[in-house]
Amino acid sequence: MKPARIIFNMFRARMEKSIRFELVVTFGICFVIALIAYGISNDMLRDSYKTATLVYDDSEIQDRAQRFSNYLINVKDLSPADSNAMKKSVDRFYGSDSNEKVILTDLDGKIIYKTSNVTQTSVDVYATIKYAMETYSKKSSSYSKSEGKEFVIFYPLYIQNEKMYLFIFATPQARMEYNETYSSGSIMAIIIAVIVFVTSFIYITNKKMKYIEEISEGLRKIAAGDLKFRIEGRGKDELNNLAENINYMASEILHRMEAERKAEKTKNELITNVSHDLRTPLTSVMGYIGLIKDGKYEDEVQMREYLNIAFNKSEKIKILIEDLFEYTKLNNKGVTLYKERVNLNEFLSQLIEELMPLFDKRELMVHKRFTEEKLEVDLDVNKILRAFENLLGNAIKYSYYNTNIAVSLKKEEEYALISIKNKGDNIPREKLDKLFERFYRADESRTSENVSGSGLGLAICKNIIELHGGRIWAECQGNDITFSVMLRL
Repeated sequence: MKPARIIFNMFRARMEKSIRFELVVTFGICFVIALIAYGISNDMLRDSYKTATLVYDDSEIQDRAQRFSNYLINVKDLSPADSNAMKKSVDRFYGSDSNEKVILTDLDGKIIYKTSNVTQTSVDVYATIKYAMETYSKKSSSYSKSEGKEFVIFYPLYIQNEKMYLFIFATPQARMEYNETYSSGSIMAIIIAVIVFVTSFIYITNKKMKYIEEISEGLRKIAAGDLKFRIEGRGKDELNNLAENINYMASEILHRMEAERKAEKTKNELITNVSHDLRTPLTSVMGYIGLIKDGKYEDEVQMREYLNIAFNKSEKIKILIEDLFEYTKLNNKGVTLYKERVNLNEFLSQLIEELMPLFDKRELMVHKRFTEEKLEVDLDVNKILRAFENLLGNAIKYSYYNTNIAVSLKKEEEYALISIKNKGDNIPREKLDKLFERFYRADESRTSENVSGSGLGLAICKNIIELHGGRIWAECQGNDITFSVMLRL
């Protein structure tokens, strides 16, 4: 039973995974069912006919003649001339009412003994032997009986030292044999077998056909725009793979459409924010230049004051345009990284030194907590410099006066972890992830009028870090704000 079970399980597993193999097996099963139906219907539909045949059988005559001749040869005390003894011997084999004629002659044809139903007084030995040979069939080793004619059986005998001939004249008895023949109902049986084959095939494959219809219907719904519709998976064969691929296609199209909508929304918001952030300083620039142009100033000192204000506003416009260009280029992946091996310990130390004047201006103390192990990473120096300048600049800008900023560098498995921690206003958890969105500020009251910067710094940082295959995130506990960057070594 175990080998049979193993073979059955192999067939079942193959059928579950291959619809082609399943169809072949189904076809074979339906063919067997159709053959059985053909056999049954053919037996039921055919007609039977009986025919009678007249048959002549001489086998019993020959057998009796053979036994009688053996008897005559083997009985020592029997004298052919003794009529009474011969009659008893003949009656022993043929009986008194037998139709067979028994004649015993010498070599010349003189009758030594004959039964009562024999009328002739002598026998033409040679003519009779010739007739017996003519009626004997070598092919069937029997005497001809096709028409029920009388035939002759002869035996040469040696009785009491004398040669004799035994002639037995007999006519085979006729008997009736009945043969039953059947007419074929093959045409109707074939039609029934075809109907059974088609019906069983449709029945067995009904579930698969319904599943194909479900897939087709689901595909129509997806094509009509219902991209959230999913086709139910069934089995492990090619139809299930087709359903999964259609679902994957719908999911990808939906994802891309949502991404396109989001990109369109982002583009519109970007245009709105840029327009707003450019309009205010540009209005100021035009206003102060207009005052100078119209000569609406009291003296040269006031004119220079107007020019300084216009220049500062122009600088802000320049920074915004540069950041906007950088963000757009990074966001569209239209940038190529030129990487080189960089020692992060030395890179961050040098950057902090360069920014010391800004730390001193806000009376901030910097504490470096670097690992003694040198951590080297493949980086685009200019791009990563821009990212950490933005992170440190953001920490300086939003830190409380006369507080500490901690910059740490350590190794975590195959990554370098850089953290920048400062003290500032608490940022709620739901706003932490939004910090890396363009133009987003944790404190909505801080607009471009009272906070310097384009609002794109952290968004640019995120794009640069992700282009390097890294990750950036923000954490806040109380007034401690930490920005962390992880880069693969």
